[in-house]
Amino acid sequence: MEGAPPKSRPTRVLVADDTDSIRALFEKLLASDGYQVTSVVDGLQALEAAHSIRPDVVLLDVGMPGLDGIEVCRRLKSDPTMRLTPVVLVTGLSDLADRIRGIEAGADDFLTKPVHPHELRARVASLSRMKHLTDALDSAESAFMALALTIEARDPTTRGHCERLAKWAVQLGRALGLAADDLDALHRGGYLHDVGKIGVPDAVLLKPGPLTAQEFEQMKRHTEIGDTLCAPLQSLRDVRPIVLSHHEKLDGSGYPQGLRGDAVPVLAQIVGVVDVYDALTSDRPYRLALEPETAARHLVEDVERGRFSKLHVEAFLDSLRLTSAGVHLEVRVPS
Repeated sequence: MEGAPPKSRPTRVLVADDTDSIRALFEKLLASDGYQVTSVVDGLQALEAAHSIRPDVVLLDVGMPGLDGIEVCRRLKSDPTMRLTPVVLVTGLSDLADRIRGIEAGADDFLTKPVHPHELRARVASLSRMKHLTDALDSAESAFMALALTIEARDPTTRGHCERLAKWAVQLGRALGLAADDLDALHRGGYLHDVGKIGVPDAVLLKPGPLTAQEFEQMKRHTEIGDTLCAPLQSLRDVRPIVLSHHEKLDGSGYPQGLRGDAVPVLAQIVGVVDVYDALTSDRPYRLALEPETAARHLVEDVERGRFSKLHVEAFLDSLRLTSAGVHLEVRVPS
């Protein structure tokens, strides 16, 4: 049998075609393989059904009247909640222009009319496996996000820390002109940077005063613990350098590896800057929050000591001037 692999629920397939005979054929073939098939007759119905049933695979006829399959594909792929759903466009044998437009719209695969039954079943089986694997990775990453927020909740003085770091890191990344993939890694890294603190005892993590040398060594291990936790997930490969290296400094004074200069990953440098700023402007058991301008001066001093990049700190302070209501920072980074 060429159908879907065993799983907890049937694979949902959405078929959109204005030809009754083709819809009936697809429904019969796919239903016999155990798929849950929903069929519609035009593009508008396809969009409505996609958002209603959340299909695992979408089959779209390119030549539907009104909203054609390529436009439906484009709209689905532009929706963050649907962009990982595989879309197959069904085209005529000689419709090269449609295939090119389909690729530009984000189509994952093509079927050529007349569609061979074995090819249809094989393509849907392959794409449904891919979708279920993607969903499993997404679920695992969501669990990591929940774990990070749970760790944050252990310490009431750090409430909102992860959310602020994610926001500020992306804000700084945009100011530096980073690519969309890097911005995504910064957003997730902001939440996950301290996930390794799950391995730090409460007596150390919540201590209301300075740590002893031995306690600080325990605290520093959270970077390596976090990296080890994230390692099995391929989807977190771009986030791991942030988790491992956000406490590294350009002068080699950071941890866990004592990296210097360009050896410190850029995304980790960015999260490191905003992490220090948020720590300084938040209440701690051993001190009250500093004023934004005072915290900014600390960052400037770290630039002067060679710990942070002048470019990063200056861009971050400039972004705060533009986006933070009530914050008027006049601190400048020396040239």
